[in-house]
Amino acid sequence: MFNLTTFRELVVAALWAGLLAGLLLTAAQQIQVIPTLLQAEVYEENAAAAVVASAENSHEHHEWQPENGWERTFFTAVANISLAVGFALLIGAGMCLRGGAGNWRKGLIWGLAGYAVFFVAPSLGLPPEVPGTEAAKLEDRQVWWLMTVLDTAFGLALLAFAKTRINKFYGAVLLIAPHLIDAPQPEFHSSAAPAELAQSFIIATVFANAVFWLAIGGLMGQFYKKES
Repeated sequence: MFNLTTFRELVVAALWAGLLAGLLLTAAQQIQVIPTLLQAEVYEENAAAAVVASAENSHEHHEWQPENGWERTFFTAVANISLAVGFALLIGAGMCLRGGAGNWRKGLIWGLAGYAVFFVAPSLGLPPEVPGTEAAKLEDRQVWWLMTVLDTAFGLALLAFAKTRINKFYGAVLLIAPHLIDAPQPEFHSSAAPAELAQSFIIATVFANAVFWLAIGGLMGQFYKKES
């Protein structure tokens, strides 16, 4: 039964799991994701400088962003931890609805499901992109991403928990449905960074997110078990 005690246990477990998973993601990103990102930003800045130099009476507008080094790492860690706590709460809520606390093994399964829902499925149509890559309109990409996440989440839930074959069939249909609709793409594909760098960024991001989600799931299962 869900009550204030259960809610407190869920929040405490999510805070611990989110803190550790967020720090782990930050460390994983420092190994390959951030170095690749910094290289891509050099190509993006060079391309932007060339455009500005060729334009007359142009006025550059620079938005604030953290400096490379400890400042960027700090803000990245804060963002990662905040995101991890939110996802840990989501996984914990799922565990609670499916019978309460589990263990780290069950948590890994929930984490794998989260990885499939929030990263793998959307990335099939909208793979991670390095800075300087032409992309479709943000609103169109957001709509497709949200539709894919919802369909994948409901589809996996039906496949895992539905008791009838027809409902499991509907779950399979939901998994496929978003990919029958082409993800929004730019009119012309171009990137300031070389293709090899973009490919390295995708591989690094796939690995970092896998570590992130498995950590959230495993840690949430372990901490929620202890709290309960």
